[in-house]
Amino acid sequence: MMMNEGIKLSEDKGLKVNETNRIKDRLFKILQRNIVPIIFTITCLFGMMMANIPIPFLLTSIFTRIFRNSFMVLSLIIPVMAGMGLNFGIVLGAMAGQMALVAITHWEITGGLGLFVAFIITTPIALFFGWLAGIILNKARGREMITSLILGFFANGLYQLFFLYFMGTIIPIKNKTLMLSTGVGVRNTVDLKAIKYALDRAFTGIIDFNGWLKGIAEMIFGQITFMPYVPLATFLLIILLCLGLKFFTKTKMGQEFRSVGQNNHISEIMGINVEKTRILSVVISTVLAGWAQLIFLQNIGTLNTYGSHVQVGLFAVAALLIGGASVTRATIGQALLGTVLFHTLFIIAPLTGQVLLGDPQVGEYFRVFAAYGVIGVALGLHAWQKQREIRDKLKSD
Repeated sequence: MMMNEGIKLSEDKGLKVNETNRIKDRLFKILQRNIVPIIFTITCLFGMMMANIPIPFLLTSIFTRIFRNSFMVLSLIIPVMAGMGLNFGIVLGAMAGQMALVAITHWEITGGLGLFVAFIITTPIALFFGWLAGIILNKARGREMITSLILGFFANGLYQLFFLYFMGTIIPIKNKTLMLSTGVGVRNTVDLKAIKYALDRAFTGIIDFNGWLKGIAEMIFGQITFMPYVPLATFLLIILLCLGLKFFTKTKMGQEFRSVGQNNHISEIMGINVEKTRILSVVISTVLAGWAQLIFLQNIGTLNTYGSHVQVGLFAVAALLIGGASVTRATIGQALLGTVLFHTLFIIAPLTGQVLLGDPQVGEYFRVFAAYGVIGVALGLHAWQKQREIRDKLKSD
């Protein structure tokens, strides 16, 4: 009898040990998968404590950056799903958006109508750019990320040629507010005051959305002296994009994108046109990036003709990776979390550098280091995982 009880106790103890080990393994995997967002969360909290930043200022800055940058980061998800990796080529979409803004500035179309026309003009240009990029990336299969990065640099050269030389010569434009004094080439800075906040304040005179939000918050938390501004139209566009991406993943086309992202050969056997699917993913991403640049610049109110698009791909990719995404997997939650963390770091880094070392430029250096560093680590891990998969396959064969 005692022997049976002893055996039972030892079995129960063994089960508990196994369960404990399983929990530890699960926690380790969760930690391993989310190590980047955890590190950046701790960094942001440390910076906030050191710099002693006023909460109203911090919340206002974070909310502003979230609403004007989230759309761009979300535009990266579909290429990742289709196995194209991190699409640094979204800079082409940003260029398409800026071309549209120069056009409406020349035609002097203002307000919501001007922004709407910009969206209309951006779409076919971005479709064309995305189609060309997709064809090129299909030729560079396996090296899509570096190819899209170089493609962005090449396209930037053509973009500058177009605006510095073609505008005013091949394309006759006589607009003193837009063109350089020589009559050839677009100015470095174009004032977008005619469409500034055209989207962010689209429903201001119709719905007091922020007053409604404050009323709900006060019902829950009591008297509130400060409430960050939420641009209703921009907020709704981001929500619609998130819902659209969620719905897309459940459609037949979305499943084909996933299949192509997992294995091209098996997808071809299943009858999926792999090359067409890959091109389509880049086209969708480029169009979304073009719209995202319009959302961004209508909030800024100024177009840096030759610089506004330069860092778009780098910062969007860095934000996505900081949210916990990888080269092969990205979700809506990771994109939004990464946007929050990355731009929180943008706000607090210079102030923390000023407090700790007396020089805000140190914070700027750290910010750039973080952006490039997280991309470099992600690409390195991706290459290491690929090599390990090849070695495992060779061993199994």
